[in-house]
Amino acid sequence: MDQLRLHMRQKGLSYRTEQTYTYWIKRFIHFHKLKHPKDMGRAEVQAFLTHISINRRCSVNTQRVALNALVYLYRQFFGVDTADLDFKTARQPRRLPVVYSRDEISRILTQLGGVYRLQVALMYGSGLRIAELLSLRVKDIDFDSNNIVVRSGKGNKDRTTLLPQDLKGELKAQVSKVLKLHKRDLEDGFGEVYMPDALERKYPKGARQAAWQYLFPAGSFSIDPRTGMERRHHLHPSTLSRHIREAVKLAKVLKPAKAHAFRHSFATHLLEAGYDLRTIQELLGHSDISITEIYTHVVNRGSKGVFSPMDRLSPSGPGISEPVIPYSAVA
Repeated sequence: MDQLRLHMRQKGLSYRTEQTYTYWIKRFIHFHKLKHPKDMGRAEVQAFLTHISINRRCSVNTQRVALNALVYLYRQFFGVDTADLDFKTARQPRRLPVVYSRDEISRILTQLGGVYRLQVALMYGSGLRIAELLSLRVKDIDFDSNNIVVRSGKGNKDRTTLLPQDLKGELKAQVSKVLKLHKRDLEDGFGEVYMPDALERKYPKGARQAAWQYLFPAGSFSIDPRTGMERRHHLHPSTLSRHIREAVKLAKVLKPAKAHAFRHSFATHLLEAGYDLRTIQELLGHSDISITEIYTHVVNRGSKGVFSPMDRLSPSGPGISEPVIPYSAVA
């Protein structure tokens, strides 16, 4: 496993991908009674993927991640061909996303304060994933062009998304706080941050520059699990998730408390406002427009949609009279 981790780092895989692949490879080994992967092959891989699909009832995405981990193990690490795998694919139906209404968003934001309110407002106002939000650097906020640059998003792709005008003041104040904290860290002999890929070699002094500092730094130093260096990382996702759960509960919103729901709400509300799917796809960074189309099923169409027959029975209903079609015409 140590050799495998080293191989992943040499290939430039992110730490989170390394953790995920290691987890699934360990599950694969334990499923086959601690048999060494070199002594296994296509049949064992197919059996494991079928097992998590049928017996564990995993989702399509979960099975795909497990498949990617095992393909990396055999194709990249062992140099073994993994083509023509035959296994039972997961068929769990796709669920509709959790979407908060505008009123619910306002109530949740009211229950948050300080940096956590700004973070949630950015996820909703810019459509950011929680990992993308926390990975933002000072240089990624472009106040002049009103853009936020998302680096190495899902699929290791860069993109730009919009910068909410109402958050400019709060973001400038946050940048000022980061710069003051960075200055103090430098005086204390710290001030370096993690640099992705080979940028640490390309820009030896970049890790100490203000532009590369995290927009939402952690409150304390931590040990880098790869290098062993002590430095300040960004806030941990669990901290923000905990504050979101508390805010949703206090706001009396009877929906699941999920950070990703703010990204779903961003897309849904843009669709309600009349923006086309292609624009929303680009802002979200979806690889395929079919992924973005899921929001058409949860959009609140209002007067543009179809009224229920029940609404026409009530005097306070929409008040649209339907033409009476003679039976003979129907026949």
